[in-house]
Formats: sequence, C-alpha cells, structure tokens
Amino acid sequence: MLFYRAAVDLSRSTLNYVAGLIRRHRKAIGSTWRRLNPAQQALLVLVYLRKGETYTELAAGFGVSVATAWRYVEETVALLRARAPKLGRALRHAVREGLHYLVLHGTLIPIDRVRADRPYYSAKHRRHGMNIQVIASPDGTIIWTSGSLPGSTHDLTAARIWGVLRALAQAGVLTLADKGYQGAEGPVATPYKGRNKPLSQKAANRSHARLRGPGERANAQLKSWRILRKLRCCPHKAGQLCKAIAVLQNYELTHR
Repeated sequence: MLFYRAAVDLSRSTLNYVAGLIRRHRKAIGSTWRRLNPAQQALLVLVYLRKGETYTELAAGFGVSVATAWRYVEETVALLRARAPKLGRALRHAVREGLHYLVLHGTLIPIDRVRADRPYYSAKHRRHGMNIQVIASPDGTIIWTSGSLPGSTHDLTAARIWGVLRALAQAGVLTLADKGYQGAEGPVATPYKGRNKPLSQKAANRSHARLRGPGERANAQLKSWRILRKLRCCPHKAGQLCKAIAVLQNYELTHR
C-alpha cells in the first residue's frame, strides 16, 4: 500500500473541540491507554466523515487495525450526536433567537443497495437512500435533523412520523416547505400547485421560493461531508451521522 500526505478542509478549533469530547469521555470511563491519543482519534474521525475514506484506508493511514478504526468512529459519532438538540429544544432556541421563519426540507442520503431493496428506493430521486428531515434557519444554518427512514417514505409522512408538524404548531413558528408538504397542518406554508395559476399565486410562489432557497443550503452543507454522498454501512446509521455532522458543521461555522 502506498502512502501520501493529505489535508482535510476543517479548522484546528473543530479538531480541538472533538478531541476535548473524546478526552472527557475517556476520563469518565476510566480509559487509561489507547493506541491513538484524543487528538489523533479526532482527526481519524474527521477524515472519515469529511472525506468518506474507508476503514481500511483509515487503519493504514493511522497505524491501527480496521476494527480499532471502526470502534473509534462509532464512539466519537455517538459523542457528537448526543450533543445534537432535540426537536423541541431546537425550536425554542430558534424562537429565542427571533427567527422570523424556518425552512423544512427533506433530503435523500444515497445508500449502497440493490434494485430488490424496494423500501429504500425513492421514486422521486430514482435511487436508493434514506429520508432525512432537516429544519434550517433562513440563512441555511442547520437547526435540527431527524432520524432516518427508508427512501420510499414521502416527506410529509416522514415529518408526521417524527412529530415535526406538531412541534412546529406548538412553537408557533412560520415554516416554509416545498410542494411535497402540501396538506400539512399547522404553520407550514407551501407553494400553490397546478397549471394556469392566476398571477397572484405565481407571484406568491416566486416570493416563497426566494425566501426558502437560502434555507435549503443546509442540505448542501450536509452533503459537503462526503460520507453522506453514498453510505456503505448500515442504512439506519444515516440519521446518526447527520446529527453528528450537523453538530460539527455548526461548530465549524461559528468558530472558524
């Protein structure tokens, strides 16, 4: 196997943040010695998430076994996703911040599955994947991400399963969503459907799209972490990875 020097486009403060979580966790469980120190383990995990490298590549690059690399990733992802806010808390924080509206959007995390795995097949995207619901601020900052559901799940159904519509109604926050959420109850506003719409509805749709567009950049931020471009692990880990990455993404934006 050949080796080369490489870089990962994340800040030093993000590395220190993750290393601090690992260091405190090791102290709490009484872990006395490991092959990699907290900073090295943090770097291994960031490389895995940001660049999507395989466990074999990580193990060779960091001088550990494949099983150890897997354990380090699992442990750190669990520490990160534990810091992701629950839905109610995230919405209360948005209200305190004085956000005038939120953006609700579903995204598909592609997975490595065959044609026979129909529950994972999204007819909308014409590929296999897992449905993730994302709530973002008007500027595209990720506020909350859901767990994962099979890709065949409709966005409106997924929002109801995760209790998103009920939580938004309780918080009383105006939320913009695309046509896939039409029929949603509560303060969820969607574009008008149909052809030959009157000029007033066309103007309303343009305004809706203009306001919603920047908020949907949250999905692009998630997909900038290459591990989410095509999962080759258990599909149900998609939601766990999204929560961990949302924590890292928000930290990176505020501390770069």
